[in-house]
Formats: sequence, structure tokens, C-alpha cells
Amino acid sequence: MNGARQDTLARLQGAIDRLESGTAEIVRRAPLGHAEADATLQGGLALGALHEVFADGGRHSAAATGFVAGLARRLAEQRFLLWIRPDFSARENGDLAMEGFAELGLDPRRIVLVRAPDADRALRAAADALACNGLGAVVTELWGETRAFDLVASRKLTLASMQSGVTALMLRISAMPQASTAETRWVVRAAHSPPVEGWGAPVLETSLIRNRHGPTGRWIMEWNCDACRFREPQTHPRPMAAAVVDRSYRTEVAAPERLAG
Repeated sequence: MNGARQDTLARLQGAIDRLESGTAEIVRRAPLGHAEADATLQGGLALGALHEVFADGGRHSAAATGFVAGLARRLAEQRFLLWIRPDFSARENGDLAMEGFAELGLDPRRIVLVRAPDADRALRAAADALACNGLGAVVTELWGETRAFDLVASRKLTLASMQSGVTALMLRISAMPQASTAETRWVVRAAHSPPVEGWGAPVLETSLIRNRHGPTGRWIMEWNCDACRFREPQTHPRPMAAAVVDRSYRTEVAAPERLAG
């Protein structure tokens, strides 16, 4: 028993050493669909790794949540997605609506929501869930600064993700980035959508501020709800009124004649 435990500890220590030295080989990637972002990411978001997404202030929490939902859709494909959030996050940010996920192109039947009483138990649930290789991705949502998610906790999630191949997405709202073993770190805010009638595609301003194996970058991305992929924002020119053909552009108005008498 002690020998097996020592072998496990040695294997985990070796994985940590490779991770911290940047030599861990991660070849499987999921393309986002946005050409420039995928090129920077060497083909897409690394699978079996930890990725962090921060909302640029609390008022951009909806934009960051939508970005994470899009990433999870690209990562999970047709497998189940587990979304973990503490009770406090639900009270501050409202409950997640399955109708909203459906409008974004996700299948609500393949989304499992888990409510945790606090951040510590949310992280424990995430570590347990990442050990299940039947999942497509695990999203853990944390609100505000918390001591529970430190460098040790991020290592634990990263190792669990590496072993199972299930990708971990950490959604941080009203929090500042800190040291972690995340493969990538994003900051997201809402961007201006084109002037169209009715429901338009979500447009996001995304900043890749950490990339363990490449450069960083900033892009405006539009989520295509039908194709379930990110892309360059589409232009939607507004129609112009046709010119009138039966009279000149500027009509002369003659002054009425004054009759003498």
C-alpha cells in the first residue's frame, strides 16, 4: 500500500515539475472558430487543462458567463457539461436560465448545475468532477476574492484535468487574477453589437492575458449561435432610402406673384 502511494506521489510530483517547467505536452486542442485567436493558441484551446476567465468588473459578468458558455460548448461538444456555482454567486448574479443556454446553441439536457454552499466546497466538487472522464468540461464559477482558490487549489484542478482529459474552466467574477497553474487566462467585457433589428449575435471584447505556450492577444469576437463557434463580427449595413426619380433632389419653390390693382 505504501509503495503504491509513493508511486502515485512520485507521478504527481513529476507532473507538477513538467507543468511548472513548461514541458508538459498538451497536443489535443479545440478550435474556437476565430482564426486569429486559434492561430495564437496554436490551433485552439488546450484540452485537459485549466483555463481562467475573468469578468472585467462586475457589470461584465454576463459577457464573461456567455464567453465561458461558448468555450464549454466548443470543448464539450455532445458530452455532458457540469456547471458548479456557490449559493452566493446565484444570489448576486441570478440563476442561470436554460432558455438562455438554448438560445446560445447549447443543449440544456446536457447541462448539469451544481449548487455549493461556499467556494471551498465548490472547488472540492470541481476536483471530484474532473476525475470523471465521461464529462466534456467542468465550469466552476466563483464570485469575489476568495482564499480557497490559491496556487495549491489550482494545481489540484490542473492535475485532475490532465489525468482525466476533462477541461476545467474557472469563471471569476469581481476578482483579480493571481498566481495559478492555468494554461490560459482571459479578461472579457461586452462589446458593441451591430445595429440590427431584434435579437443579435453576442459580441465580446476578449483579452488573452496569459498563454503558457505562446503569445497573448486581444480580439473582438462574435458568437455564432447557429454554428456554435466564435468568429469575426459580421457587418450588417443598414439599407438606405432610394432616391426619388420623378423630381429633382432640390425642389424650387416659386414665390406667388403679386397682382397690381
